[in-house]
Order: sequence, then structure tokens, then C-alpha cells
Amino acid sequence: MPSEQLKALIALRWATKPTSKKSIEALRGKRSDGGFEPRDGTKVASADADGVYGEWVVYGTPGSESIFLFLHGGGFCRSSGPASRRIASNLSAACGCRCFTVDYRLAPEHTFPAAIDDTFTAYQWLLKQGIPPKRIVGGGSSAGGGLTASLLTKLKQTGLSQPAAAVFISPWTDLTQSASTYRTNADADCSISKNHLDRMAKQYLDGADPKHPLASPVFTDLSGLPPMLVQVGKLETMYGDAEAYASKARRAGVPVEFEAYDHVPHAWHNSDHLVPGIPEVHAAINRIGEFFKAHGGKSAQGRELGVRNGGRERD
Repeated sequence: MPSEQLKALIALRWATKPTSKKSIEALRGKRSDGGFEPRDGTKVASADADGVYGEWVVYGTPGSESIFLFLHGGGFCRSSGPASRRIASNLSAACGCRCFTVDYRLAPEHTFPAAIDDTFTAYQWLLKQGIPPKRIVGGGSSAGGGLTASLLTKLKQTGLSQPAAAVFISPWTDLTQSASTYRTNADADCSISKNHLDRMAKQYLDGADPKHPLASPVFTDLSGLPPMLVQVGKLETMYGDAEAYASKARRAGVPVEFEAYDHVPHAWHNSDHLVPGIPEVHAAINRIGEFFKAHGGKSAQGRELGVRNGGRERD
């Protein structure tokens, strides 16, 4: 059964679910500064990653030499790096590492491939700082999960080394919105609808092919990619995106851990600033910490976020 805190979050999500009637400006709201402060004990420092704004978000004293490169969601049209401080600080705590967030450019002002270009630039900048790929774990939620997959594709195309591992939280990997779960989970998803994503994809693509491998990375060869952790809610309309990408990667020989959670809404990891103490948030982020330490976290001393919750499936 879902926790009482999760029930409160779901009710809030239903009340604020995006609609086609809201302008991009209204959807963005306070996109950079308000309501997203990191957990206590966190330091935030800005960085210029060769023209791309980023932030180092560090909880306590990291015990790992590795870093977590985090890419925010928001349909490529909203949210920001600074708005990711809360989840970044939680990831830093669970992984025992520094977390670097990327404030990539947003549509409709900056259309495809601006987001992947900025992400690729930030990754290259990290390498210039002396951080080897084997000490980088990349990850993101929603559009940021798709962008993480696009980064892996871009690295493969250019011959640059892949990161040690990748984490996908409710990833949007197919901008055609063709998965069957957009229909079957339409009435159960309190956050995301096909109509909303169709609109976001149109704004971002601006006429580009939705099956371009750097826009919809599910439409490319996934062989040679690093180990992956994929987390998604069973009731999400975007469940099909996560499942399709994970299945294709596994068929290509990529080590994949796929976790499907009961009851949780889309990208629930981002929500403990809205409803404090959600056990399902803590459980999922602690799992990311375990994955990080297993694949990229040299000498990691990760800190548990809270109570574990067994509402997931692993295969």
C-alpha cells in the first residue's frame, strides 16, 4: 500500500496536472529559485562548463572520487539546473559523491539539438577537469532521462568514452509518444498525458524528425553502452518508454537493472520538497546510491536517506 505521504503527493499531482490550456510561461512558474532548496548540510557552487551553466551540489563530505552528472526533466521546456538542487543533494547524500547539474537551454527559445549540445559540452568539460569517464555516472529524470540516453548515443557517435554507468528515472526516450501505455495508463497517471507530451515534443523538435537518434534514443543501436538502472512507476503513461529502452538495451548486451514501482507517480524522486518524508522517494534514491557505489563509486560512503520500501519489481 502507498504511504500516507505518497497519497498526499498523488492528490497534489492530480490537482496540478499540466493541461494544454496553460502557457509555457505558466507551466514554468518559478523555474529557478523558489521551493527547491537542497537538504540541510548541502553546499552549492556555480560553474561555467564552457558556456553552459552548471552547479556542484554536495552534501556533507563526499566519500567517493566519482561524481553524479544529473539532467533535469520538464519536457525540454521547463525546470532548470538550480531547480534540481533538492534531488541533487539527495543523490549526493545517497551516493556519497559530488553531484553536477546542467542548466541546458530550453525550448521553444532554443530547440533541438540545443539540449543535447549543452549536455555534451558539459560532459566534455568534466573530462577537462580531470574527471575520467570511469568516475562519472550520468542520470536524469523524465526528459532528463531521455537526454541521458541521448548523451550515451552522442558519445558513441563521436567515439568518446562512455561513463561508468547510467541512471534513468521515468525516462522519455521516444518523442513519437507511440507506446501503448499512453493509452492504457491514461486514466491512472496523475502527472503526464500524451497530449501534454505531444505539445512539449513539438516545441522542442521544431520540425526535426522525432525519430532522430539524439531526440528519441530508443531508435538507435544501444550496443556498447554502460550498465543501466531504470526506475519507473507501473501506472505511468511513460512506462512504455522506459520498458522499451531497457528491453532494447538488454537485447544489445547491456547490463540493465529494471525496477517497476507500485503506486508512484511520474519521476516521484523529485517530490520530497513538496511532501516531506515520502518513504517511496527515499527507497528509490537509496537504490540509486547502491547502484552508484557498485558501478562508479570508488570508496563511496553513501548515506541512507530514509526507510526502505519494497514496492518494486526487479528483473
